[in-house]
Amino acid sequence: MFSREFVTNRGTRHRLPMFLPVYQPHRLAGLLDGWEDGPAVDGCIVNAYFLYKQRDLKRRLMTEQNLHDYLSFQRLVATDSGAFQGFTRRLYLNNADIVRFQDRIGSDVLAPLDLVTPPGDNRVTAEAKLRATETRIRQALRIVERGVLAGVQQGGRFPDLRHESSSVLRDLGVRYLALGSLVPFFTRNHDIRFVCEVSADARRVIGPDVPIHLYGAGDPCELPFLVASGVSIFDSASYGHFARGGWYMTPYGSLRDIGPIRAGEYRCACPVCPPAMTELPGGDDLFRHNLWTILATMEEITRRLDAGTLAAYLAEVLDVHDAWFPGSALRTSWRTVEDGRDRPASS
Repeated sequence: MFSREFVTNRGTRHRLPMFLPVYQPHRLAGLLDGWEDGPAVDGCIVNAYFLYKQRDLKRRLMTEQNLHDYLSFQRLVATDSGAFQGFTRRLYLNNADIVRFQDRIGSDVLAPLDLVTPPGDNRVTAEAKLRATETRIRQALRIVERGVLAGVQQGGRFPDLRHESSSVLRDLGVRYLALGSLVPFFTRNHDIRFVCEVSADARRVIGPDVPIHLYGAGDPCELPFLVASGVSIFDSASYGHFARGGWYMTPYGSLRDIGPIRAGEYRCACPVCPPAMTELPGGDDLFRHNLWTILATMEEITRRLDAGTLAAYLAEVLDVHDAWFPGSALRTSWRTVEDGRDRPASS
């Protein structure tokens, strides 16, 4: 499968797989220590670009206070370079500056300013972005002194380019592999085929010892299938996005009505949900419930890996998911992934 522990350059040890909530100061600050009785947050991810562009905060982080102290959080802290923001607007930022900033403020895992490659990019564009990203990763590897650099895989919708990207990153000796630009391939209908195939291929290329981080994955019902495909680290702000849309997360899919709960098909153990629910929570309660559900799902995945029963858990998720969402592509897409894995390489 993959190594079950990641050790930062500070010497902190983190069990894998793990989920990194996207840090949101107005909401997440009080939840980083977890709950009195429930899953704890062992790491988070922060957008370094948003820190960098605030002049006073940037100065303070570089001269007076490191990132962990600023967050009042001493566990794993990863940073994103602002690459996604660079996809939507001009950042007036270069790769060397944002990499040096992340390293100086004490990020445990930092990212280059890679080039986001959405599914609509043609092959010429995807390959050009791949080459530029590789150049930036090589530059970043020469700069980083304190943290661990994430080698970000690109390649858009072209599996061979993504395979090549993983191979190049392996040959560069990266200690941490991140799969970029896969969020657009997740669908509301849970077609996970492409994402799982890319993840499984990356794991075959990079080997069992390097963590694989899938940027932007955070739907509880998909996480165990991604772990089975070789992913060991996830990050997402999905708990907030889903809550704003009125979606109540469960390990088997997200609900907008209380039907399965009223029918006794699911009971939540989070601090927000009462034993006998008459309506779904809303507002901050829904936000807290969703984050708790993701973390509890990761703990269940860990238990299943320890016991060697992950396959049984996948079957359980599929059975409940199918009953609740009969039109979903989760089972058929996962079956395609499994069939491809079992097919001889010559076929």
